[in-house]
Amino acid sequence: MGLCIYSNGEFLTDKAKAVTSIYDHGFLYGDGIFEGIRVYNGLIFMFPEHMKRLYDSAKSIALKIPMPREELSRITIETVRRTGYKDAYIRLVVSRGEGDLGLDPRKCPKPSIYIIADSIQLYPAEKYKVGLKVITCSTRRNSPDVICPQIKSLNYLNNILAKIEVNRAGADEGIMLNPNGYVCEATADNIFVVKNGVMFTPPPYVGVLLGITRQCVLDIAKKLNIEVIERNIVMHDVYTADEVFLTGSAAELIPVVNADDRIIDDGKPGPIFKNLLAEFREMTKHRGTPVYD
Repeated sequence: MGLCIYSNGEFLTDKAKAVTSIYDHGFLYGDGIFEGIRVYNGLIFMFPEHMKRLYDSAKSIALKIPMPREELSRITIETVRRTGYKDAYIRLVVSRGEGDLGLDPRKCPKPSIYIIADSIQLYPAEKYKVGLKVITCSTRRNSPDVICPQIKSLNYLNNILAKIEVNRAGADEGIMLNPNGYVCEATADNIFVVKNGVMFTPPPYVGVLLGITRQCVLDIAKKLNIEVIERNIVMHDVYTADEVFLTGSAAELIPVVNADDRIIDDGKPGPIFKNLLAEFREMTKHRGTPVYD
């Protein structure tokens, strides 16, 4: 059991042997796309939805993935199967491929495909019980007229700059605003705010990635008859909320209890978050694509 990497047609178990050309435009320019996908108890969670988003991202940047979705799905499953893991994290990357030192993507005749199947834990287990401390980042989220946030691209410098702020502040995570000052998302997660029993989350047009876990939470909320409104949110809404939590494939659902040194309500994870997390974890037990026969 252990790490397995698919690297342009070859399965590898030694990450030191999983190399790419320094002329690959994914390395030189961040020209490519990716998906982060979870495996729970031998089931690849929301696999078709992740694959659709991958191919949508590729289409948006005029990158033709050199195999049909069904074949890439099969290879991804095989990569996970070779790890022997029941629970794992998949990083599926498609780059523009090897070219020259110029920007022109026409000089990259064949895209590169890499699939990493390994274990991951973004936050310590204790954080799900006690919650996160977050700050507001001065680094603004890319606006849709610059780089569309719906493209899950390899260029994450915007988020990394915000994460550097988080690290320097000694916080757990950071909230990124759009150029107009509205809350978009955290550096790697979507955000939800709860007030008087109603959930609020930023709408797509402010510049958020339409997260797969975000959609799961919207579906669960509907099942639990929790009202959800997509609308603009400002930091005042975060500071004065009854509950705040983040969602993402790696983090799942995780509570926020402190924002810019303002304690959220009583400083403890709230009941709506706890109910949603329980339902989400129940969902992961049966919704997914089987890895093992």
